Amino acid sequence: MSNEEKKAIDRMNEDIYKEARLAAEAHRHTRQYMKEYIKPGMTMIEICETLEAISRKTIGESGLEAGLAFPTGCSLNHCAAHYTPNAGDTTVLQYDDVCKIDFGTHINGRIIDCAFTLTFNEKYDELLKAVKDATNTGIKAAGIDVPLCEVGEQIQEVMESYEVELNGKTYQVKPIRNLNGHSISPYQIHSGKTVPIVKGHDATRMEEMEFYAIETFGSTGKAYVNEDMDCSHYMKNFDVGHVPLRLAKSKQLLNVINKNFGTLAFCRRWLDRLGQEKYLLALKSLVDNNVIDAYPPLCDIKGSYTAQYEHTILLRPTCKEVISRGNDY
Repeated sequence: MSNEEKKAIDRMNEDIYKEARLAAEAHRHTRQYMKEYIKPGMTMIEICETLEAISRKTIGESGLEAGLAFPTGCSLNHCAAHYTPNAGDTTVLQYDDVCKIDFGTHINGRIIDCAFTLTFNEKYDELLKAVKDATNTGIKAAGIDVPLCEVGEQIQEVMESYEVELNGKTYQVKPIRNLNGHSISPYQIHSGKTVPIVKGHDATRMEEMEFYAIETFGSTGKAYVNEDMDCSHYMKNFDVGHVPLRLAKSKQLLNVINKNFGTLAFCRRWLDRLGQEKYLLALKSLVDNNVIDAYPPLCDIKGSYTAQYEHTILLRPTCKEVISRGNDY
């Protein structure tokens, strides 16, 4: 393909680029504010509700056309992903916590998935540096026609070159082997391709005009996560057709989900916010019928610490655009 043809494809897709860039700008604005705002002693609910309010306002929330792409992850310490507080959760952020702030914005389903790690104690600096370096390595390695396994191999090599000393013990920073980056499609946060963060054998190649979330997770523990704790994250199965539902309450709840979230992820706090009550049985029934998928928190062993950095990139024909990049990371 000639350079002229590549530029022509770029011009044709200008609307897509514009939407993604606007969503990224809202993400940058929100995280900039939150980095100054979040302090030890705040409840996790307070942190998430503030972040979501600012994000909604900045993006100009409007039905399914613009808004939040998924719940605010604020997973702490050994918990790596998919934790957001449910109503009544009294967890308070501590000075020694390692908190992963993972939130998403979208315009017309063009999702920006981008995350950073927040700490107050500098003893974790090397852990954060390892993961940030690994994510940037993954971004550098990514490109049109690059096999996914090559990206994972480079990420692992960089991350494992770091050590962190915590309370007199030295840990090699290891990538969490069962977490990974992923391709993103309109209104579909995980759209089929996974970007490993360890060496593997998936020779599937990245392709032109694909969006990817390049994210890496480092751990001082087993570097493997299991589902644990109360579930807060849910998402409608992207490919589900019509499923006959017995419970009237399940049908009603599904209507609310379809109208407000479509196939974007949501959490229990967001159902509460819409005035839904006593919906847990109906929600469980939707999960049991495979209409909705539940995504419980993913945790390494207790006592370990996990960190995350993530950016959304777009493989344009003429260049690789790191859409969510900011002055911060």
